[in-house]
Amino acid sequence: MPDRVSIKNLKIFAYHGVLPEEKRSGQYFYLDIDLYGDYLMACLLDSLEEAVNYDDVCNCAYKAMTGQTYDLIERAAQVVCDSILREFEKVNEVEVTLKKPHAPVKCDIEYAAVTIRRGRESLR
Repeated sequence: MPDRVSIKNLKIFAYHGVLPEEKRSGQYFYLDIDLYGDYLMACLLDSLEEAVNYDDVCNCAYKAMTGQTYDLIERAAQVVCDSILREFEKVNEVEVTLKKPHAPVKCDIEYAAVTIRRGRESLR
């Protein structure tokens, strides 16, 4: 069973959404990111070089979320997954839950979200 590093509720301001006002005004999104891999050497050696640096992962996710605008949070989550898999060779699989608390719906919701999990084989 692979090890997991988790980042919860990473808050990023971005401009994703189908509606023009979402792209114009922007909003906060929250990401939960789980990084699966073999982190045994990091555990044994207590070495950041053998680990996945979660500060670097947060910066990678930030760049992916703010580098371009997307209509769908599904697409934004996919771009985050792809970016992490490309940048961090110790990560074999990544799961991203992207939450949109201000989704423009007529019902009272805490947030709308999508969760995707991708492995290295999904990179194109």
